[in-house]
Amino acid sequence: MLPFHRVAADDFAAVNQRILDQLHSDVPLVENIGHYLVEAGGKRLRPLLVLLCARAAGYSGRDHIDLAAIIEFIHTATLLHDDVVDTSERRRGRLTANAKWGNAPAVLVGDFLYSRAFQMMVALQDMDIMAILSETTNTIAEGEVQQLVNAGDPAVSEENYLTVIHKKTGALFEAACETAAVLAQCAPAERTALKLYGRHLGLAFQLVDDALDYRGNAEELGKNVGDDLAEGKPTLPLIHAMANGTAGQAALVRGAIEQRSAERLEEIVAAIESCGSLDYTMDRARAAVDEAREQLAFLPEGEHKTALQQLASFAIERSV
Repeated sequence: MLPFHRVAADDFAAVNQRILDQLHSDVPLVENIGHYLVEAGGKRLRPLLVLLCARAAGYSGRDHIDLAAIIEFIHTATLLHDDVVDTSERRRGRLTANAKWGNAPAVLVGDFLYSRAFQMMVALQDMDIMAILSETTNTIAEGEVQQLVNAGDPAVSEENYLTVIHKKTGALFEAACETAAVLAQCAPAERTALKLYGRHLGLAFQLVDDALDYRGNAEELGKNVGDDLAEGKPTLPLIHAMANGTAGQAALVRGAIEQRSAERLEEIVAAIESCGSLDYTMDRARAAVDEAREQLAFLPEGEHKTALQQLASFAIERSV
């Protein structure tokens, strides 16, 4: 368990139990797939953000447990749908739900998790939270569609790419932090600060993920290195290499994106390393982390604030 998890260990245990309770269904397949996903583990960063932000901002109630479970259900639903769209076969070192049960069950259980999240949301009886999360799920869906449109297109700009990763990843990080601030009844400026912390943290995590897709270890990542390339995703390392590499390097990367092929992965990794594209991506991630940490200045000193600072550092120090 990482240090920032330990701070919220009791709350985290309550969230895990709440998730299991809310997975109940009269249809066994729903529970089977739901439990399979929960048992896969993962860092559970989004629900953790709810717990840490709420407590750091002085919240002393229990609704943050349900809110954290809601955030995790929304995230898990997006993963189920993502894996079907990307025809992914492995996640976190295990078979994806679509590889194990098929596309139709994976999509439908994703729908179940979305709808269960909204049932729980209604039970919180907070219109601010409902507004944030309904907007967020719509934003995530837009990001998924835009990523699909961008696949195989080497002309995607850095700005377009950053917009997509904000929608796909940053938006839910942002929502986790902002809804926690709503629960804690933060002042408007403080609520905005926590929202921005989540936005910048989500950006940093996705940038590092995109760098690790070319620099990481497949066994540690739980997926194949170069998977993004095989799906034709024009991520920042590739966009930067096409803009800053030689004509030959740019043509190599452009062709791989258009063909959605990782056959020349070693050459492409060498190209993006030689023109500093992975370093550039990591520098952007570090800048995002610095922005995130600055947003925490208003919080009183304490273990929950420290954990949020540690989580920001972890975003760029991790290898998975």
